[in-house]
Amino acid sequence: MKKTILYTALFIAAGALFTSCKKSVELDPTHTIGGDELTSVDDHDRIMTGAYAAMRNNALYAGVNGGSVWLSGPDIAADNFYGGSQNLGNLNTLFRWNYTADNTVTEAAWQGAYQVIRQTNLVTRGIDKYRATDATKVNRIEGQARALRAFMHFELLRWWANDYDRNATSLGIPYVEVFDIEQMPARGTVKQTYDKIEADLKAAKTMLSNTDRSIQSTSAVTATNRAYIDSLVVNAMLARVYIYANQLDSAIKYSTLAINARPLATAAQFPQIWEDATSAELIWSFKMFAGNAALGREIYDVSADRASWLPVTALTSLYSGSDVRGPAYFRVRTGRTVLGKYWAKSTAAGNPDGVVDIKLFRTAEMYLIRAEAYARKGGLDVPALADLNALRAIRGAAVGAETGTALQTAIQTERRKELVAEGHRFFDIKRTARVINRTQNCATFCTLASTNRAWAFPIPQSEILANDNIDQNPGY
Repeated sequence: MKKTILYTALFIAAGALFTSCKKSVELDPTHTIGGDELTSVDDHDRIMTGAYAAMRNNALYAGVNGGSVWLSGPDIAADNFYGGSQNLGNLNTLFRWNYTADNTVTEAAWQGAYQVIRQTNLVTRGIDKYRATDATKVNRIEGQARALRAFMHFELLRWWANDYDRNATSLGIPYVEVFDIEQMPARGTVKQTYDKIEADLKAAKTMLSNTDRSIQSTSAVTATNRAYIDSLVVNAMLARVYIYANQLDSAIKYSTLAINARPLATAAQFPQIWEDATSAELIWSFKMFAGNAALGREIYDVSADRASWLPVTALTSLYSGSDVRGPAYFRVRTGRTVLGKYWAKSTAAGNPDGVVDIKLFRTAEMYLIRAEAYARKGGLDVPALADLNALRAIRGAAVGAETGTALQTAIQTERRKELVAEGHRFFDIKRTARVINRTQNCATFCTLASTNRAWAFPIPQSEILANDNIDQNPGY
């Protein structure tokens, strides 16, 4: 993949990451760091800061002008939003399921993820030589790098794999573990991809349980800044991976560890999460700063009062009047209901700035993972319902008494309500073998059948041309 996923030049200065323009497939990189230039463990630490910074790529989580494939894309590709009259075409490719191998949206997401992975591999390259004299510091740095590498590969697997079964022999994604711009790795199977994700996360958990200092920083405003990956974040990552892989006992184990460490936000705290005024129930909340592209802007742009995508009534009608999520997630602006979840902090003038930290993992998801795992195991409806009702009650929604299939449906409905525009809806439908049926303002692109190729992205054509070992997904 040397000319696609590995051809972004890296510059490191004061712990920040700067990237050059993407080189054409015919050119070699002219400014790269190969790892030999690193002369201390602190150099690796600074590069780890660059790996986090690379996540602010517009194609990943910081969305503007068609970006945020990872964050808003799954809701637009599913059934939570429809194109409003102010739609500028941002992410229409995902809504219409007409992505092709030469599509720039999917290509940018592919390259952006592997750019982060490349940076984590630069962190781990050669760091072991410092372990004899600085083991706990190496643990802190390498543990974060391994966890982030695993997480980005899992994000890629969600979009590019057709099958999430733990032992599936269908195509997964190339798992890149070394910093080498000459390599052209092939796609492993889904099982092989899971094996490597799990191995990296387990190794990271061990390392991050024995570090030289606390990984999270403190703040008088937010009490605890959850901007970095620690062992708690790894527990949450493992819980998410295991519910996708249908490893239900492990999903229960790791979601429980996360739940025990971070209680749910109270009704009073919950709206403050979306204003960055509290860290309640946050497990990993990636920092955004003034000047970063606003989250969710391709759905609703606060500063311009422009709604490219509007929430469907089937979604907004799920929230009762007492449910704190309704007013926290949606606002009425100039006569239309829009996504206000990323309304964000207020400026000195009292207006929202539209910039809020990325909520990658929250305790609410852990309750829903554990409830789903209990329900799918069979015979455990009582603890499954208890988890579901605990979340519903604290949010001000009506509790229920569902069992069996109705309980599993209720859990998926609660995931839709709780996690809207946090990067889950398309994958929740995909992994539970359902179909997408859009009914509101829909004349075309209304149904995505289970056999449609669009459940998995195509490998970018630039990658196919540059890497002789890569295989395309079926149907493209």
